Amino acid sequence: MGSDTTDIGVIAGIGIFLAVILWMATDAGLDGRLTQAAVRDSAQSAREETAKEEIAPRVALTFDDGPHPTYTPALLDGLKERGIRATFFVIGKNIPGREEILRRMDEEGHLIGNHTYDHVEIAKLSLEEACSQIMKTNKLIRRITGKNAGYVRPPFGEWNREIECGIDLLPVGWSVDTLDWTTSNTAEIVERGTKNIEDGDIILMHDYYASSVEAALEIADILAEQGFRFVTADELILE
Repeated sequence: MGSDTTDIGVIAGIGIFLAVILWMATDAGLDGRLTQAAVRDSAQSAREETAKEEIAPRVALTFDDGPHPTYTPALLDGLKERGIRATFFVIGKNIPGREEILRRMDEEGHLIGNHTYDHVEIAKLSLEEACSQIMKTNKLIRRITGKNAGYVRPPFGEWNREIECGIDLLPVGWSVDTLDWTTSNTAEIVERGTKNIEDGDIILMHDYYASSVEAALEIADILAEQGFRFVTADELILE
């Protein structure tokens, strides 16, 4: 009688053990299937997101005259929060004492361009004077970031095609002028910066006024809502 009881207990124990093993195997298989499905879903989402980015209209936000000790960092904070890369055309004489701002621009993926040293009408200068304005600023940018500024926005938009200065240099204009330097009315600036914007537009602003920074971030939010993707200016002019 005792032996029969023992055998029944052993058999029952083996049955429970096998049931546990079977459950674990089934559960592991289910987890595996769920994991594979999650990977497939993630890959599909990534492909769809990439496709959306490839067909999304692009726009470049560009800022002249900085760096400003207060407004430029505030603008950088807002752009970073939104994951936006912009283009900054800096004035050489505004750089000393604000080197960390330029370093931050570079580290956060923004494009740094040249806006001359003294914000001069460069097309009216001799070639020697023009190159001095460009190279003095370029030297400061290179010293801080380790990179040459290969893009220049001539103040007032006037450029002399004979200016070369011994470096690769591309002038960058704009297709949308917000005229933000003429007013502190944020609503007016926003309207100019969001009205009839098209794929490939380069928007001109300045990071030297509080109203410009406020308007720029509002413009960014509106255009993002409309499906625009923000790029640096070089991505549009090098096509």
